[in-house]
Amino acid sequence: MRTITICGSMKYEKEMPAIAFKLETKHGYNVLQCVYNVEKEELTSLEARALKEAHYKKIDISDGIYVVDIEEYIGDSTREEIRYAREHKKEIILHSSYDL
Repeated sequence: MRTITICGSMKYEKEMPAIAFKLETKHGYNVLQCVYNVEKEELTSLEARALKEAHYKKIDISDGIYVVDIEEYIGDSTREEIRYAREHKKEIILHSSYDL
């Protein structure tokens, strides 16, 4: 079983858990997800940094990333994650080109 980290804009926070579910149940991936701030709490810069570092650690331990690019939208943070994944020789799978 391959491990992937799901990456994408928080504008797709409602879609990403459903996508992760399909990736695990239908395609046999082990999916690491970001932490969703469902309560919309205001974060300190230290908290935001901790979340970012944790997300990049997930990429480090993954075989690749799965980019949720609905309507081909990729935000700045996700572009940074793609760049990081490329630099670390991780597979990059785009949602727009994957059959879910």
